[in-house]
Amino acid sequence: MFSDSYAESKEDFEPKFQSLVKLMEGSRHMTVFTGAGVSTLSGIPDFRGKHGVYTDPWQGMDVEDIISLDFFAREPGIFYKWAKDVWYRLEDYEPNIVHKTIALLQNKSYLESVYTQNIDMLHQRAGSKQVFEIHGSPEHHHCTRCKAHYTYQEIAPKVLRDELPLCHCGGAIKPDIVFYGENLNEDILDRAWNDFSNTDLCLVLGSSLVVQPAASLPLLAKRNGADVVIVNAQPTMQDRNATLHFSDLHQTFEALSEYLLNK
Repeated sequence: MFSDSYAESKEDFEPKFQSLVKLMEGSRHMTVFTGAGVSTLSGIPDFRGKHGVYTDPWQGMDVEDIISLDFFAREPGIFYKWAKDVWYRLEDYEPNIVHKTIALLQNKSYLESVYTQNIDMLHQRAGSKQVFEIHGSPEHHHCTRCKAHYTYQEIAPKVLRDELPLCHCGGAIKPDIVFYGENLNEDILDRAWNDFSNTDLCLVLGSSLVVQPAASLPLLAKRNGADVVIVNAQPTMQDRNATLHFSDLHQTFEALSEYLLNK
């Protein structure tokens, strides 16, 4: 029994789940694409949903302005005050059943790489080895002046003490997260374009498939003949392209974990 209201009845769920297993067992190149819905299972607040972290103003300011490149260049201190409780307490959260099962899929050679829109590093903590963070990650930081590199472990304590992280050269230190006004990593995009063009099974997990260009990757897979399986509580703009659609991540991945562990 699942307490989540998005769980499907056994009669609806079981036939679809068996179809998912058949697709997985027949796949030679499976890709996984994860979004914010996966993170919310670990208790991380949704960013763009109703009352999401990015949706409501912060101290009278638009959050999407605060995380823009131009704003950071002018007011890095304001950015870090906002980010303190959003991006610098990630150790308070633990990987959930989805993160752990994806790592298990990799360990059992069903899956090589994971592409994620999330910046929480929970895939890595769950044991996944090849994780491509489309929107970057706070795991790495750099000085905006001299380009010196810093780790999350070096910067987070300063932020939590309300200190502005400054480089030894005096420059402001920025997390390697893609801000508004900043381009995505071209190497990751090129690799993603190749993987999603050549996949035969694409799992889309917890993403509304709205934010571009990342949301175009599952569509690319579909156009190149792949089966697309979407697991998301809310409808997405690409549901019509899905071979299968599940509404509950927890239900689906508990069943998948059990299947993999009993093989």
